[in-house]
Amino acid sequence: MQRLMWIAWPAFLVAGVLEMLIFAMVDPQDLHWFGQPVALSREGVYTLAFFVFWGVTMVASALTTLLSMSPFELNRCPVPTDARPDDCRKISPCP
Repeated sequence: MQRLMWIAWPAFLVAGVLEMLIFAMVDPQDLHWFGQPVALSREGVYTLAFFVFWGVTMVASALTTLLSMSPFELNRCPVPTDARPDDCRKISPCP
């Protein structure tokens, strides 16, 4: 749960900042999608854009978290040695 908050909370803050920066320069009513005006209200565009920004920055934060893990964290076995299936006997230090 803590690792999820390491990912979600910074992404939420960055999405908010991106929202302010982008829509300080772009009016949602001027946006077009495939040559047609966007059919959403301003609030709809703001909401959709926020969740897109949040999703993209969550992916970036998740990749950062994954790349910051040590080899021990990635390779450790979550199952005790005596409870592993026969085809999963590793010689690694597991509890």
